[in-house]
This record gives sequence, structure tokens and C-alpha cells, in this order.
Amino acid sequence: MLPTFVTIRVLDVIDVLLVAYVMYQVYMLIRGTVAMNIFIGILSFYLLWIIVRALEMQLLGTILGNVIGVGVIALIIVFQQEIRRFLIFFGNQYFSSNRLSLEKVIPIHITPQPKVKIKSIIKAVINMAKSKTGALVVISKKSELTVYAETGDSLNAETSSRLIESIFNKDSPLHDGALIINGDRIMAARCVLPVSENLNLPPNYGMRHRAALGLSENTDALTIIVSEQTGKVSVAESGKLLTDLGAKELMSKLDLDFA
Repeated sequence: MLPTFVTIRVLDVIDVLLVAYVMYQVYMLIRGTVAMNIFIGILSFYLLWIIVRALEMQLLGTILGNVIGVGVIALIIVFQQEIRRFLIFFGNQYFSSNRLSLEKVIPIHITPQPKVKIKSIIKAVINMAKSKTGALVVISKKSELTVYAETGDSLNAETSSRLIESIFNKDSPLHDGALIINGDRIMAARCVLPVSENLNLPPNYGMRHRAALGLSENTDALTIIVSEQTGKVSVAESGKLLTDLGAKELMSKLDLDFA
């Protein structure tokens, strides 16, 4: 009779499934954000440490082990705001209604992602630029920006140019902050975005431009800015700012990203 080298218990299967579920949830939260690149870097560093230990390279293994030991505390200090936002989102997502549903635990999206209504957004932006109405319109890509949407007022409304213009009307209680669009829906308004800490930004950049750049540095989202002083339209993406865009340039940019 052959000896059994590997014994798999029911608890081992449950352990693997729980780890897989946690990793999936973390991936869904950081997908499309700069945290994804950081996570890949940490994972690569950890795999390097495992290889070094397997090869019994004592000196390098000791150094990498000490770095990993201190690295956990360093990550908590560096990303304390992100961790706080994650915990708030987790609590609101799973425990705010005092019950867990299957849709919350295992979010399965069978229907395809609706396309962004580019024409409605551009029409609203051009009209607001003509009237010099300040605006901050965020269009999500891979990251659904749920954490940032939680900071504002939830709308879940169909995207239309009239609704966007009415939200950013100076007399509207929702005009102060960012509008977040996911697919063909306006998720939330009056949202708070992270402000860029880049010290080399020109002094003429206001808080809207800095907030748009800050979000583009942390996620893959595209943000449209309408200046209240000049009426000029700018786009922030991947940590860069494209300024003074016309209707055709804006259309080309959105078609390239969301068509």
C-alpha cells in the first residue's frame, strides 16, 4: 500500500478559499489604482525573498527578511489614509444594512458594462465652459471609484447633459466637489478627491486642477476640469494635465479612451 505524503483536510480547502476570496476583494478595490503597482512590487519583493531563502543565501536573506519585517509597519504609516478609506468602505458595503446578501459577498456582474455617454458629457462641458461654470467631472475606467463616491451624495442617475449642468449650477447644493460617472450612470456628486502633493505645479492651478491631478496620480480615471475663472477645459489623466482643449480635441480624447 502506497504511503500518503499529502493529507488534505476540509479546513485546508476552506483556508484556500478564504484566502482566494480576500485576495479577490483586495484586487477589486485596488484595480486601476496606483496601489495595484505597489502591490505587484511588494509581491515581487516577497517572491525574491522566498527564492533567496530557498538558495540558502544567508546574508541577502537576512537583509531582505529584516526589510520585510519593518515594511509592514512602514506601509501602515505611509498608506494610513488609504487603509482608513478601505475600512470605511468595507463597513458600509457589508454591514451597513445589518445583513449580508449573496450579491454583497460574491459580486457577480453578468451584464456587460454600459458605455460612457460621451456626447452628453461633451455637450454639458462645452455649455459650462461658455458660461464659465466651474466643474469637475470624473469618468471611471477599470477602477469604479467606489471609495471616492462614498465621500459624496449618491445619485445613481442616467447620464444627461442637462443633469450635469444642473448639478454644477452655482445655486445647486451639489456643485461643490466632483461628479463621478461610471459607465452610463452618474454615481455620485459633491465627492472629495485627493489633492496632488506635487510641489512643481504652476501657481495658476486651482483646487479643481490639483484635485483632478491627485486622482489621476492614484487611479486610472479621466477627469475633465472646467475653469471658473477662464472657462477653459482641461483633462487630467495618468498624472498629466492637458489644458485649453476645444470640443474636437475633447471628443477625440474621450473617443480614444471610452469608444
